[in-house]
Amino acid sequence: MIEYVVLAGAAAGTAWLMRRKHLRRQAGAPVPGIPCMARRPAGSGRWRSGRVYADQGAARWVPGRGEPVPLTGARATGVRVPSVKEGISINPGSRIVTCEFAQDSAGDDGGSGGMEIAVMPLDLRELLAALPETSPASLPEPFAEEPPGAGPR
Repeated sequence: MIEYVVLAGAAAGTAWLMRRKHLRRQAGAPVPGIPCMARRPAGSGRWRSGRVYADQGAARWVPGRGEPVPLTGARATGVRVPSVKEGISINPGSRIVTCEFAQDSAGDDGGSGGMEIAVMPLDLRELLAALPETSPASLPEPFAEEPPGAGPR
């Protein structure tokens, strides 16, 4: 019987400590930026964690370590789910946004590869708002939308 009282006290103490920690985190200001993982060039390289900041109209990716990467001239060209192999490195529930850089602002990118940014589905809309999207006419044929008069088949 004494064991039950001790276990109930330990459970109540743990719950109290966890609640205090949760309330302390909620009281803090939200962290700015969109948490994400990115790799550059797209399709190769390692996934690195960081945040995308879209303040003052100039989006940039700031990795946990290293120099920030400006996303000026970057356009979102597609959204996909991670493959099984990618799901080991990043969260398998995330969405991957493929970005291509404009030729004139390639800079050290060299115009090759672009960049892939993986975000959680709830942050996807905010990321797409920060990056301008490519018009459907300039996308490859499988991604282009159907003409307005073509209804469902």
